[in-house]
This record gives sequence, structure tokens and C-alpha cells, in this order.
Amino acid sequence: MIQIENLTKVFKSGTDSEVTALHNVSFTIEDGDIFGIIGMSGAGKSTLLRCLSMLERPTSGRILQDGVDLAALRGRALIDAHRRTGVVFQGYNLLMQKSVRQNVAFPLRLAGAKKADADARVDELLELVGLADKADAYPAQLSGGQRQRVAIARALATRPEVLLCDEPTSALDPLTTGQVLGLLRSINRKLGVTIVIITHEISVVRSICNKVAVIDAAQFAEGGRTDEIFDRPKSSITRLLLGTEGGLKHA
Repeated sequence: MIQIENLTKVFKSGTDSEVTALHNVSFTIEDGDIFGIIGMSGAGKSTLLRCLSMLERPTSGRILQDGVDLAALRGRALIDAHRRTGVVFQGYNLLMQKSVRQNVAFPLRLAGAKKADADARVDELLELVGLADKADAYPAQLSGGQRQRVAIARALATRPEVLLCDEPTSALDPLTTGQVLGLLRSINRKLGVTIVIITHEISVVRSICNKVAVIDAAQFAEGGRTDEIFDRPKSSITRLLLGTEGGLKHA
């Protein structure tokens, strides 16, 4: 379970000015959820993901994962926490000079895994994402959907409990989007991994997410079961988002 409690993130801008990216945001992500986070451009979604992945430290508030305050971790405890959270970055973020196999193995090398163990894990993951026949290919030789599958496999390498996905379908055509979402559903079901999806595509949230949080102007607007929030929206921002269901600029 991930509990976000009164999360605030303030960035310094220039000498004296400040920008509040998140202000007193609170909600809970249960184990096993496929949880969507949506909002307008600049709402704070990406900053929230960076805080969840420990790439940014909150200015105040807490993120508790199974009762542990992530912002309070240092040293080995922080490294271990990083391994329990996989991140699928927007734009794939693959190492272009490395093969598919080498890309997926990269987190395992950093973790000091034995070569035989790493090789076995990579084979298992490439089979899972349907790319066993592309192990020796390079990212430039792959389609966008295949690159996203490599990114997902790499994010799963250290057997994380949580998978954070930043706009995982934004560069994909509708058919490939459906295939990637099907893969994420399968990972959630088979591996029991909690999945958090940052997206500007409400159709993605409708399709795959059982819960959703709406972020507006750095604050939590509303959240809960996806069908309930979308069928009976309480906030004006949710109604606005539903009225622009064709898509939003990402934040």
C-alpha cells in the first residue's frame, strides 16, 4: 500500500521566488491497484510521479510504502526501496548502443546480480513481454511498441512491487496502445504488481485503471473508483477533462 499524506513539493525559481508543484496532496493506492493519475497540463502529475519514484524529495508531507516513509530513507535502505519500485519513463529512455538483452539486464548489473542469474531473469522477462526473438536487436531496429515492451521488461528486472508508468502510450497508435495495456493488465494479474499510470489519455484510464486520482493546480481534486468518478464527477476539473476526452497535453 502507498499512502500519500499532505504531500507538498516547492521548487525554487530564481533567487527569491518559488513554484508550488504539489500542495497538500493526499490519497492511497492499494496493493494490486492499476491506478491512474490525470490532470491538465502543469497540474503536477509528473512531479508526483518523480516523488513516488524518489527522484524528487517532497518539501513536506510523506509517502509511505507499506508503512515506511520513503523520504526518510538514506543509503542502503534507499537503494533497496528503489529496487522495489520500477519506472517506465516517457520516451522509453533506452540505451541506444546496447542490445535489448543488455538494456533489460542493466538494473541487474547495477544490483550486482551474478551473470547466470541475470541471464535467466532477462530470458524470463523477454518471454513475458513477447520479445524473446529480439534479445540481440538494438532499439533503433524496434517499433515504438516493441521499445515500450523493452522498457517495461527493464523496469521489472529487480522484481518491483510497484510499477510507475509515465505516459506509457502517448507515442503509440491505437492498436499498439491496446497491446501495451493488455501487457500491463497481464503483469498486474500474473505478478501481483501494483501499477500507477500517469496519462493525459482518459481512454487509457477508462480501459485499464480500477482507481483514479484527479490533480488540479497542484492539488488533489477527487479520486476513487474510476467508474464512479467518471460517471458522477464531483469536481469541475473532472467534468472539464471528460469533456476533452480526445486527449490533453501531458504534464
